[in-house]
Order: sequence, then C-alpha cells, then structure tokens
Amino acid sequence: MNEKMSAGTNALNWFEIPATDIARAKKFYEIIFEIVMEKMEMPGMKYAMFPFNPANAKVAGGLAQSAMHNPGTTGSLIYLNANPDLQNVLDRIEAAGGKITMPKTSIGQNGFMAVFTDTEGNLLALHSNS
Repeated sequence: MNEKMSAGTNALNWFEIPATDIARAKKFYEIIFEIVMEKMEMPGMKYAMFPFNPANAKVAGGLAQSAMHNPGTTGSLIYLNANPDLQNVLDRIEAAGGKITMPKTSIGQNGFMAVFTDTEGNLLALHSNS
C-alpha cells in the first residue's frame, strides 16, 4: 500500500459533472434524487453542490459549467449513490429529461447498478445495495 494513502483514505475525494446549462442540470439532479443543490458562483465558473455533511463526508462534488467542463459519454464513469434502491431514482430519470442506457442490473453480492445519460449528455451510473 502507498505510504501516503492510509487504509481509511478514499481514492476519490471530489467529483465534478460537466454542464452546459447549470440550471437545467441542477433541476435534473434535484428531481431524480429528490434533493436541493446549493448554487455557487465562482470566477469563470457556475457551480451547484450535491448535499453533503463536511463533518463526515468522505466524497463530495457537484455540477460545473465553465469553458473547461465539457459533457460527454467517454472517459471516467462516476457511480452515484442511489441507496436504498436505485430503481426509485431510475423511475424519475426519463421524465426529468435523461435517458436510461442500462436498466437496474444485479452485480451479485455487491448490489445493483444502472447507467444513464443526463440532460447535459454525460454518461453516469447508479449503485445501490438493493
């Protein structure tokens, strides 16, 4: 094990999902996860944060709109937490403007996964234990 990364450290600590229309992307994720995202303005960038508790969050992230954030379907695949059952989130995706590209699929003892495209054209995945 790398001496600089302890056993209690996550390999991932932040993620950004690119957006071309931050308001549309924010609305999509708020609908499918039934959450409220905090909108932020930063120099040269528009941002919306997924809810998290800084005291115990190990991974956090948000939506980013800037010249360097380009939505797409290639590259890294981010799995968003959809516990307790990702089907609840899947049932809201298409009505919110997204597209399901892989339905809820068992991955054995590791739970379930599904893949979707959001309103911005990003390919993302969901994971849940049931």
